Amino acid sequence: MARIEIVHLHTRTPDEARRIIDGIAAQLGERFGVAGTWRGDAVTLAGPGLQGQVELLPSQVRVTAELGFLLSALRGQVEAEIRRVLGERLD
Repeated sequence: MARIEIVHLHTRTPDEARRIIDGIAAQLGERFGVAGTWRGDAVTLAGPGLQGQVELLPSQVRVTAELGFLLSALRGQVEAEIRRVLGERLD
């Protein structure tokens, strides 16, 4: 299994960041069959081949994910896509 850890800085309000992360989680659900569940200021992502969490912290978002066997082979592409989406939506 491969692990992804990303910290992305942003200047959004907590409510704006939460709405953006909620949209990203919905997009992941459609694309990868991942379900997102909010617990406080973090959304837990769970689905076939991916377990992770997106935490909303002051001025930053922290993404951690464990990729299953099949997605592990695509770790670089998955991480690049997460970074791209965070950059597009939070910057």
